[in-house]
Amino acid sequence: MNTQQILIDVVILFAGIFAALMAVYYILKSDIQRFFDLKNIELNKESRAHILPLRLQAHERLIIFIDRINPANLFVRLHQQGISIAVLQAGILNEVRSEYQHNITQQLYIDSVTWNVVRKLKDDTIAMVNNAVKGLPADASGIELSKAVLQHMAGIEENPYDLTIELIKKDIHRLF
Repeated sequence: MNTQQILIDVVILFAGIFAALMAVYYILKSDIQRFFDLKNIELNKESRAHILPLRLQAHERLIIFIDRINPANLFVRLHQQGISIAVLQAGILNEVRSEYQHNITQQLYIDSVTWNVVRKLKDDTIAMVNNAVKGLPADASGIELSKAVLQHMAGIEENPYDLTIELIKKDIHRLF
């Protein structure tokens, strides 16, 4: 046997092996793809199982946040007998900002539209208190500020705090 014949036999052998491997690959391709798809589904289920409690906790914390910045609850919590308007305003603004900073990481686990509504509600609460202060005399008492804000809230057709909580509830229901 000469070298040329051996080389031809080796090329034919490798071509046969290559053709056989390609045939096996095409026969098993769908099974291989199905195996990897099932692995991905399994990993996604495990991931969701770990993230779901965090997402639920984030929604719970935001509902608490909204309840805590609701003016009716803020005034009850922060009002003291004989408190001045400036001291009450500073306390309210500090409380709202502090609560917001405490819950800022919750945006990782909720829908971005819902987070934007929560952030806007916080900003609107601050603006509402500041506007009420501007409409009162500088020597007004904290009780007058409370009345002004609560009267403003009574004039709003739909309570934005309740609407935001409803939005968060809808967000939770989409998880299931």
